[in-house]
Amino acid sequence: MSRVTVRRPILRLRDAALSRRVDVLAAEEPLEIRLDGRPLTVTMRTPGDDFDLAAGFLVSEGAVGSAADIGSIRYCAGATADGLNTYNVLDVRLGPGVTAPAASLERNFYTTSSCGVCGKASLEAVRTVARWEVAGDPLRLDSEVIGALPDRLRSAQRVFDRTGGLHAAGLFTPEGEALCVREDVGRHNAVDKILGWAVRGDELPLASTVLMVSGRASFELVQKAVMAGIPALAAVSAPSSLAAELAAECGLTLIGFLRGGSMNVYTGEHRIAFPATVNGR
Repeated sequence: MSRVTVRRPILRLRDAALSRRVDVLAAEEPLEIRLDGRPLTVTMRTPGDDFDLAAGFLVSEGAVGSAADIGSIRYCAGATADGLNTYNVLDVRLGPGVTAPAASLERNFYTTSSCGVCGKASLEAVRTVARWEVAGDPLRLDSEVIGALPDRLRSAQRVFDRTGGLHAAGLFTPEGEALCVREDVGRHNAVDKILGWAVRGDELPLASTVLMVSGRASFELVQKAVMAGIPALAAVSAPSSLAAELAAECGLTLIGFLRGGSMNVYTGEHRIAFPATVNGR
């Protein structure tokens, strides 16, 4: 969709020469998610895959876990005073018999594109109860396959090629096959879009898969992986201390600084097979 990018005139300095040109920027717009007609949260996102984003957000919050839990998702007409549809407000209707999330899970403030848990009504609500255990997942990963994931994720970032301004998340098989790749200005939104793709296709739990993210591995990304039943999370940058703590508690394999075949394994190293030539094992 054209709203994914925006063209803007700029003044550029390169090699001591000034020039005027048009640059392509990644779009960032607010999305209000309503649940059964009631405002739930506002997140800053790159337009596109909005239904997946909303559904994945509800997976992350523990509100839904299957396609049957979602009755419908639609954009809200009349979102502006003159009745126009901005495509920035959508309403999720839960399926029959599905209980709406507790009020403590609602966001007090809008969610920025850089933080997926800002504005939580309480810190206790962050540690949502997972539907599936990942500790016993039999996933086994070859270190060489893991080392190839950043390049495979990067090759699928079509909008990043044009803007240089988007995060990406990819869901991969143990053999390194991409099942789903999503981009967004917010790293947590990119992950939610994958989770939404999965729940709407009735693919949860995402057992024996690897979630690869282009940025750091924050607490909320570990939480989202666990909530979707994903047993391994890899990131090109560093994890936070709380992310490593949660990964250890839940039995998730957490890999950081995954670049050029090198990596730091913070938790769950038993799932990774290293070549016989690797020293120190």
